Amino acid sequence: MEKICLTPTDADARERIDRWLSRHLAEQHISRSQIKQLIQSGHLSADDKTLTDPSAQIKAGSEYCLSLPEAEKAEPMAENIALDILFEDAHLIILNKPAGMVVHPAPGSHSGTLVNALLYHCGDSLTGIGGVMRPGIVHRLDKDTSGIMVVAKTQASHIGLSEKFAAHDLERRYQALTWGILNPPSGHIDAPIGRHRTDRKKQAITPSGKPAQTDYTLMRHLPPYASLVECQLHTGRTHQIRVHLTSLGFGLIGDPVYGRPMRLAQMPDQQSRDLLLRLRQFPRQALCATHLGFTHPVTGELMDFTVPLPGDMTALIEDIEHTIQKRGSDTSKS
Repeated sequence: MEKICLTPTDADARERIDRWLSRHLAEQHISRSQIKQLIQSGHLSADDKTLTDPSAQIKAGSEYCLSLPEAEKAEPMAENIALDILFEDAHLIILNKPAGMVVHPAPGSHSGTLVNALLYHCGDSLTGIGGVMRPGIVHRLDKDTSGIMVVAKTQASHIGLSEKFAAHDLERRYQALTWGILNPPSGHIDAPIGRHRTDRKKQAITPSGKPAQTDYTLMRHLPPYASLVECQLHTGRTHQIRVHLTSLGFGLIGDPVYGRPMRLAQMPDQQSRDLLLRLRQFPRQALCATHLGFTHPVTGELMDFTVPLPGDMTALIEDIEHTIQKRGSDTSKS
């Protein structure tokens, strides 16, 4: 167990212990919240007396010693699950998460998650985050959303990435297939998001919610059935794109929570009605995180990654296009 001892000066007197330690231990990449937890757990002493109050004031001339426990093995089991790695160095890993994969173990999803896969893939290259040898999840994608994620491998990169996400200092773009023809074709949505008033599993636009901003641009018309839309996030609220686009009347195809499928009565012919039934059977929200750009929190290198739409979304677009072409051909013949 590593022990770090510091002696404050008169200028430090009366400052909170956790704040003072976080300033002096910045190079060790220990966050203030972690220092607070260590103090509350009895890992701080002053003049051989254990201190457990993070808000206590510093006393000049006393020697403060903080014990840093060795990183513990993570509780989730490492599992040999194939990953689509886009980039990896000693500090972080960038990957393309498939739809259907849960990011973090939770009740009902104890195995087969991204964390299980990363524990196996990274092995001893995980140096310990918050005292635990685990990958640092700084953002998440829903189980049924595919696309690019960045994960920290070290304490330093975890803190740096967390700060970037908190400051929205990244470029994140998604592509989605929505019901109907998006109108207007581009815009900015600024609407706070919070828990739904009656359904706690849903999010909703609400005045008491947290600020949420999304830019959207129509990429392709697939009339009259769907639109391919690109969204850029300026905030990172739960279900943000799904909630914001639905608020405009254009829910995502396949979204079982927020989607608002077109009705059979809106379809002009049997081919269209058959297509609508197939679209309704799409098994997930048609959403993919296609682009992520940021500055590496440790090396300062510009990181910029883009992935194509996954096969299931591409096949969906092809099915719609084929129906449009066939209907056009049949119309011209008649």
